[in-house]
Amino acid sequence: MTFDRAKFAHAIETVLESHLNRSSDIAPHLVEAMRYMALGGGKRLRPAIVCGTCVALGGSMEAALDPAAAVEYLHTYSLIHDDLPAMDDDDLRRGRPSCHAAFDEATAILAGDAMQALAFEVLAAAGLVPPATRVRMMQLLASAVGCEGMVGGQALDIVATGGEILRIDRIVQMHAAKTGALFRASVQLGGLAAEPNIDEVRFQALTAFGESMGSAFQIVDDILDVTQSSETLGKNAGSDEEQGKNTVPAAVGLNRARAMATEAHERALSHLASLGLSDGPLRELADEAVNRVS
Repeated sequence: MTFDRAKFAHAIETVLESHLNRSSDIAPHLVEAMRYMALGGGKRLRPAIVCGTCVALGGSMEAALDPAAAVEYLHTYSLIHDDLPAMDDDDLRRGRPSCHAAFDEATAILAGDAMQALAFEVLAAAGLVPPATRVRMMQLLASAVGCEGMVGGQALDIVATGGEILRIDRIVQMHAAKTGALFRASVQLGGLAAEPNIDEVRFQALTAFGESMGSAFQIVDDILDVTQSSETLGKNAGSDEEQGKNTVPAAVGLNRARAMATEAHERALSHLASLGLSDGPLRELADEAVNRVS
């Protein structure tokens, strides 16, 4: 089975645009900032995982589109806030000014807040997903981005930046929360969109796949920050080292970091094999997560 990325790309851009206000009598500047960030390009890997998982399990991509949009809105919110001066202080995102640089800091904070709210509004109203399944999806997604997930991982990252030197196992734990949790939720939402009553054993195998894929993706991100230019990355290269961030290459060196990315990728593929999904959209997306410029 081949996952048609071009077909997906058009569908996800359409659904992302459809849920965003075009204007506002109350806060037009806020809506402009939301659209600037949500529709400003990017790999769309996480929503692709939602759709790819659904398709791999025999579901329709249409059923996955609203959950996929919810995931991308949450990812966009995280990027807006991560770039803020109080966080990573990055003024470049996807090859153009980050939200606070293009607008202002207060607008960026509020745009992130509004994107987070929109994600759950869209998921709660996902018409092609049974109501009880929507509730489960919202719980899984909230858990993935809360204090034990993405936000908690970011908090650890900030506390340790420029100060505490973390052991490699602690860095891996941080990455599992900051990045892996949303990858995990993307797979889970796609699985539930296809099979609302999915068998628990299959669901856990999908969960493990998502976590391993997220780990591989983040290690590669750490590597790229060292090896690539800002022009190639579309964001400020070398900022991890400059800020004193705890990364896998900083802890174990580039060669071992590359080996760890390969190991995480292989774990992801082994989970797919256990599901009988060694070929198809999830294999393509797992490869995409690691086969970037390095």
